[in-house]
Amino acid sequence: MKLTINKLSKTYGNNLKALEDIDLEIGQGMFGFLGPNGAGKSTLMRIIATVQLPDTGRILFNKIDALKDPVSLRKVLGYLPQDFGIYPGVNAEDLLNYFAVLKGISSSKERKKVTEKALELTNLNEFRKMNVSNFSGGMKQRFGIAQILLNDPKLIIVDEPTTGLDPAERKRFLNLLREMASSNIIIFSTHIVDDINDFCKSMAIINRGKILKTGSPSDSVRELKNKIWKKRINPYELSEMEKIYKVISTEYNEDNSINIRAYSEIKPSPEFAAAEPCLEDLYFTTLDDSSHSVRI
Repeated sequence: MKLTINKLSKTYGNNLKALEDIDLEIGQGMFGFLGPNGAGKSTLMRIIATVQLPDTGRILFNKIDALKDPVSLRKVLGYLPQDFGIYPGVNAEDLLNYFAVLKGISSSKERKKVTEKALELTNLNEFRKMNVSNFSGGMKQRFGIAQILLNDPKLIIVDEPTTGLDPAERKRFLNLLREMASSNIIIFSTHIVDDINDFCKSMAIINRGKILKTGSPSDSVRELKNKIWKKRINPYELSEMEKIYKVISTEYNEDNSINIRAYSEIKPSPEFAAAEPCLEDLYFTTLDDSSHSVRI
């Protein structure tokens, strides 16, 4: 099972390059796109899901050419957009039955079967008669996955799925995706570093419409070994530190002092101590390197 993306580009009417020459190969499991808001993640998700066309490029899922034969891809595709609409006044069971009709499941017996299975897999069975509009944020996201599961998809795309979820809901939702990833390709986009670090075996950092980094989170972080340094400073020192060193992140302490983390091939000064690198360090250093490029 493999998704291949070749030379995918998209430019909007104001000459904004949303995507530029995207090349990727994604295998079975969870794959995460990590990038800030406006990086091009949602545009890429919509194009892969065949709801938006690129200017150039090719997308292959196994033997399906997604751009030439979107109908065939949609038969094995599950897509949860960033803004998933909820119908007011309809309970979960009835709404899933309605979605099953839209997905072409004509047999009422089969619809009942797939609806019950989807509710069970997403731990929503006890809430089947509750109006979906009254669900919590995490339950709505799980319901979004439930409607995806109705047609037993092999390629699942979810766009910014944990935005607005509390920590417990976020963990439950991502654990559900991880369970599903054992037999599917699951692609999700996020600007939350921990979503990638905790749940993805592969990732890509994207910004300004370009792929900046790919690989496994752990292997990528290891590249920063002995290159991340930390120091505790007073707030008035921060501006000067940022002029002298490549400060990639800051964190305030209770006493109003600041912990800074800096990138350097060698120890920046005797006052710095070595720090164990993390995915957040990789994310910020990668974005910092790309920020010097000019976007048309």
